[in-house]
Amino acid sequence: MLSLKQLSHIIAVEKTKHFKKAAELCNVSQSALSTSISVLESKLGLQIFERDNKKVLITPIGKQVLAKAHKIMLEVHDLQQLSVDKESPLSHPMVIGVIPTIGPYLLPKVLPEVRQQHPDFKLTIIEDQSHVLVEMVRSGEIDTAILALPYAVDGLHTFEFWQEDFYLVAHHLDKLANEVSVSSDQLGTTRLLLLKDGHCLKDHAIAACKLQATELDLSLEGASLSTLIQMAAGRMGTTLVPQMALDQLLYDSSELTAIKLSEPGPHRKIAFITRLNYTNVANIEVLIHLFKQQLELRIR
Repeated sequence: MLSLKQLSHIIAVEKTKHFKKAAELCNVSQSALSTSISVLESKLGLQIFERDNKKVLITPIGKQVLAKAHKIMLEVHDLQQLSVDKESPLSHPMVIGVIPTIGPYLLPKVLPEVRQQHPDFKLTIIEDQSHVLVEMVRSGEIDTAILALPYAVDGLHTFEFWQEDFYLVAHHLDKLANEVSVSSDQLGTTRLLLLKDGHCLKDHAIAACKLQATELDLSLEGASLSTLIQMAAGRMGTTLVPQMALDQLLYDSSELTAIKLSEPGPHRKIAFITRLNYTNVANIEVLIHLFKQQLELRIR
């Protein structure tokens, strides 16, 4: 008979590519983990891993076994979560992913109220780029993630809770600084600084302006919104910033001004994403209610 413990052991080896690290992850000795996996391979009549002194490789058939093991462990997790639905909201821990262009600006606005209303709620935040978080949601490594849409999330549920527009941030001596709003045509007269490739905010900004990347001066690409703000303060160009980030990014920057982008919005939508069979949707709904409440108080 196969056991869930054996499946958790091979998943740990897949994750770490190292038997000793996998054993530490599972809180067992290395010999116990090796024996567990050997017994599983013997029962299945196949080899999941190739081992030598330097590395661990997954065999082709092992990849199929691991894919099924992940599905089984997700089903077990969802089965265990059924009891959570009967208890009070946010009474069990959650792991939430969030992208860097949302996390630093959203979470300080909403989490204090979450903590006040649900002081026993245990929350773990993981910050990473959208493509990483989507795969972590799919694999069950995290419960949910907060992304900016549009973004490809095929096969996942989306729970939209906020919409916002972009603002052009420019030095007060810039020729666009006195404008009430700016159009995409006017952006062609300034050096526009955007995040590097891989950040969905760059794609959303270009889409909002209805421009091609080749039309913009992207020679200076910052790694974060804070970096771009400092570049703008140094009169190296202008940048586009989502509405929820304006108060924090411009707090100590009296030399900068924010001008609304006149292109039709919303320029991006903020949403939770979950697996289709995720059982703890009630907690997502509670968070959405609290998030919307706090955002409406603090931004609009």
